[in-house]
Amino acid sequence: MKQIFLFLLTLGCMLIAGESKSDDGFFQWTELQPLPDELGFAGPFAGVHDGTLLVAGGANFPKPIWDAPDQKVEKAWHDRIFALKADGKWVQAGRLDQPVAYGAAVSTPFGVLCMGGNCTTPGNEAEPAAVHTVFSSVFLLRWDDSEKRVTRLPMADLPRACAYGYATLVGNSVYLVGGTSGKDLQTAMKNVWRLDLPADRQATDKELGELKWQVMEEFPGPARAFNITVAQHNGFNDAIYVISGRRQNGDQVEFLKDCWALDLKNRKWQQKEDVPRCVMAGTGIAVGQSHILVAGGADGSLWGKAEELKDRHPGFPAESLLYHTITNTWTPAGKMPANHVTTIAVRWRGKIIIPTGEIRPRVRSPKVWSIEIQKKNRGFGTINYIVLVVYLVAIVGVGVWFTRRADSTDQFFRGGKSIPWWVAGCSIFATMLSSLTYTGVPAKSYAQDWVYAMGNFMIPLVAIVAVLVALPFFRRIDATSAYEYLEKRFNYQVRLLGSASFTCYHIFRMAVVMSLTALALSVATPLTPSQSVLLMGALSILYCALGGIEAVVWTDTVQTVVLLGGALFAFCFLLGKIDTGWSGFVASASDADKFNIANFHVDPTNAQIALWVIILGGIGQNISSYTSDQAVVQRYMTTPDARRAARSIWTNALLTIPATLLFFGMGTALFVYYRQHPEQLDPSATTDQIFPMFIANSLPVGVAGLLVAGIFAAAQSTVSTSMNSTATSIVTDFLKPFHVLKDDRQYLMAARMFTVLLGIAGTGFALLFISPDIKSLFDEFIKVIGLFMGVLGGLFVLGVMTKRANGTGALVGGIVGAVSMFALWKLTPINGYLYTTSGIVICFVVGYLVSLLLPAGIKPIDGLTIYDLYGADHGGTGEPDAMSQEKG
Repeated sequence: MKQIFLFLLTLGCMLIAGESKSDDGFFQWTELQPLPDELGFAGPFAGVHDGTLLVAGGANFPKPIWDAPDQKVEKAWHDRIFALKADGKWVQAGRLDQPVAYGAAVSTPFGVLCMGGNCTTPGNEAEPAAVHTVFSSVFLLRWDDSEKRVTRLPMADLPRACAYGYATLVGNSVYLVGGTSGKDLQTAMKNVWRLDLPADRQATDKELGELKWQVMEEFPGPARAFNITVAQHNGFNDAIYVISGRRQNGDQVEFLKDCWALDLKNRKWQQKEDVPRCVMAGTGIAVGQSHILVAGGADGSLWGKAEELKDRHPGFPAESLLYHTITNTWTPAGKMPANHVTTIAVRWRGKIIIPTGEIRPRVRSPKVWSIEIQKKNRGFGTINYIVLVVYLVAIVGVGVWFTRRADSTDQFFRGGKSIPWWVAGCSIFATMLSSLTYTGVPAKSYAQDWVYAMGNFMIPLVAIVAVLVALPFFRRIDATSAYEYLEKRFNYQVRLLGSASFTCYHIFRMAVVMSLTALALSVATPLTPSQSVLLMGALSILYCALGGIEAVVWTDTVQTVVLLGGALFAFCFLLGKIDTGWSGFVASASDADKFNIANFHVDPTNAQIALWVIILGGIGQNISSYTSDQAVVQRYMTTPDARRAARSIWTNALLTIPATLLFFGMGTALFVYYRQHPEQLDPSATTDQIFPMFIANSLPVGVAGLLVAGIFAAAQSTVSTSMNSTATSIVTDFLKPFHVLKDDRQYLMAARMFTVLLGIAGTGFALLFISPDIKSLFDEFIKVIGLFMGVLGGLFVLGVMTKRANGTGALVGGIVGAVSMFALWKLTPINGYLYTTSGIVICFVVGYLVSLLLPAGIKPIDGLTIYDLYGADHGGTGEPDAMSQEKG
């Protein structure tokens, strides 16, 4: 204990010492080496291929830009290609086939895709009139590192000539929106064109050249050119946002401020909040998981005054804007050192690059700007850190306290069957929900709605099955491992299959819980995600290996009280921060349809999940968890008798309803709060970090520390549960049947050893799984459950519901089910919420059909199916009377 206290005290001192605050503003602008042309260009193609930034073509005005009135300076088009390598030096890397500017471009794995554009050819003696051409040509620019030059690959032409449009890449598809088909704005279009690139990165040039553009339905806003088109996630699906632009409206030029979004899954357009000002010809790019940065654009306020102002023109507004796709709000994003219009923002070496562009009428700039998102570190506060450290010390202390009692495998695995029913119930609750509920569920309702709440509402229904069906079987056979039932019902091989699947599931569960919780908490503490994972893993291994199941269930109970109490306080605090309180909360959320609880479509792939998917998925997940998850079943066996075990199940079921309302309400309140205060949204934060961000930045000192500590400890609680239950499964299912060790003391030592090894494995995988690109930790966790637990649930249902199923059929059903789950994950777009139910059905159907094809088994199964569940005592442990009492 002394060493533990010293470790945590040292950690606290490090955290407090490391507290700091960043400079104001979300974005840092840095000037890179300018293009090797003193004039710069407007309308160049720009993109990245093979780590090299490419800028090609463009137009400018030769000096002197403003000359005598009788000597008008003509715009010049160019064909040069420039490349910027990692060394930061520009080189000329070739030429285009012809001068061109004002086309669209996107970076793809195959090269920089350049689309359309225009060129004006000056007159000559033979043909004195200038010729203006708008192109439909499309080509790929590729960097050849061996030759240090750019090559060009022709692609299929656009459906129509197009200049001044804007393109974006979503997955493997390129979308080009807006532009003109002729010289002036009278030819502005409402086009939406798509080019689907191959998923195979090894596609040949011939295959690329044969790709064809698809003409999609026109977008519903006014025709326009000089618009911004950006792809970003909207909380449900990827979407395309068409922002601002200009058009010809009769004799007037109209400067547009509207914003439209196309949901790419539902193929529906929706008008969004207008931009605060026109940003025509600006640049836009997605930042973070749900922001769009508009880094430049002309507002039209000085339209037509270029000749009058000449060099006195102040340039375009030098303030960037941020749009948030979830709350549908615009906010200022800080001053810019320069506003470059008619250029393309690209990502290069982890930063946003604004290469060259127009800074005022007729004036281009060769400057190249790099933009980097600054992560806000507002400082967690000394008091919060003290609360965090003290709380972690207390949680570890609770676990270590039970070390003296864990002196046998029965005590280590089942707590000597002396755990109070309410403690076991709180432990089931904490095991089923975990820290992911605390961060993932509010994030889900913040970004979407209440539809997923229906899944939790299935728990009380499944609790009936758990109490009346699952619990009697496990208590009757006096199970230490849930998979002992599979051996009695089928054979030892099926038991091993179930136990192995469970072990794999919980190793990955540990990794997912730690990695995703660490990512969510990185916004609230100075710890990196990796450091948070190591802290959670180390402390969990420590008290779980020493204290066994008693340490786990009692710390679970502490977590239940702290997390529910803290969440209730945070929710009430949030309501107090919302304008007009409860009424404002309800009105704003209702206006945004945030209380939607059911979608009545039939598509199983839609991110706006269908009601039938939620109901079937929720039933399947909970049946698997309550009947075949050792982490839950183990708690059935920690109480003195079946009656009190049943109470523990009902305790969990009843806690689930208010907890669901609280956590989904929390997410909706966060949505309303940040809709009213969008300037507080950090573009570097992920959606899953929304609640920890609010905790760290807005809750009172001390309370914030307690809630962050609670999330840490809740993750540890979940991880320790996995460690203990998997160690139980390995020792009980793999070692004891073969009498590998001599006595109970050696098995206890083995249990502690496996607890440590499994904890190390889970922590190691967690370090590998850390990825800030994950859109929703809730969704990822649901997939992990489905990939493993569906088969386990299917084996249990097969054994309980049929008398004909045999061991060979169950084994084949389990294997086919496991392969099918992997195929569902990799090869289909089916919503992960259906994985578990699909696994149950596949395992059951295949297992039963294979059993029918084989001779009927001779293994006695009396008392092991639902048909004789409440019959005579079949060699159980003296609890059939308790079963009969419950039935009565």
